[in-house]
Amino acid sequence: MMKNLKNKFKYSPLSFKFSVIAIIILILAAALADFYPQNGIDTDILNSLQKPSSAHLFGTDDLGRDYFARALHGARASLSVGIISVIVSTIIGSIVGITSGYFGGKVDAIIMRIVDVLMSVPSFFLILILNAVLKPGIQNIIIIIGLFNWMGIARLMRAETLSIKQREYVSYAKMIGISDKKIMLKHIFRNVLPTLSVAVSINVAGAILTESSLSFLGLGVRQPASSWGSMLKDAQQYLGDYSYLAFFPGLLILITVLSFNVIGDYLREEY
Repeated sequence: MMKNLKNKFKYSPLSFKFSVIAIIILILAAALADFYPQNGIDTDILNSLQKPSSAHLFGTDDLGRDYFARALHGARASLSVGIISVIVSTIIGSIVGITSGYFGGKVDAIIMRIVDVLMSVPSFFLILILNAVLKPGIQNIIIIIGLFNWMGIARLMRAETLSIKQREYVSYAKMIGISDKKIMLKHIFRNVLPTLSVAVSINVAGAILTESSLSFLGLGVRQPASSWGSMLKDAQQYLGDYSYLAFFPGLLILITVLSFNVIGDYLREEY
């Protein structure tokens, strides 16, 4: 029965392709945001709160700024935080996890106890506190999220390493005198890449949600810059009459997070 349910809800290749295309479009839009005629910063009070039209695709905000331009630059901020912070956490988690699983024994025990302690602390509240103490900005958000999201990857990489290091080609590499560093890079890291790619896809979605939450609480990207979370924060007071101000950034967050999750789940099913 469980097997039938799993097959029933299995992601199709078509949904995977649509998700990849959506992410590519969003990344290109963020990268080319500066080529859009409006910069999303210049104010025009006379044209404030204009609803979507041919002149302003997403309308304008309370200061008359082009909302489509702000969404494009917001995509740059949100995607940068999501992708770069996950790169940081992936590097740390992979090194810690592979080292722990490969050497085992006391090294493994000490590292895993440290990881257990760190995982027992609510990471979002730590991120919230540190971000409130430090100067708000994209760089600090990237560093903070990256430094507090590596533990799950470390545990995953340790589990994969424990399995791979028992295989014959690893034992043979040790027997002929290949260094531990080369074995971990060539024989273990290469073989955990499929699993790692799944974790990375899902973690990017989580990092984007974390950044959006921080910006929504006023602890992320500050004016006049924008991110999707900060756009949602600014839209709160206009939800009744100008719902498009919340609809567009909310939709972009939904599409991005859903796409990364679909990619991650599809890769997990394939591997």
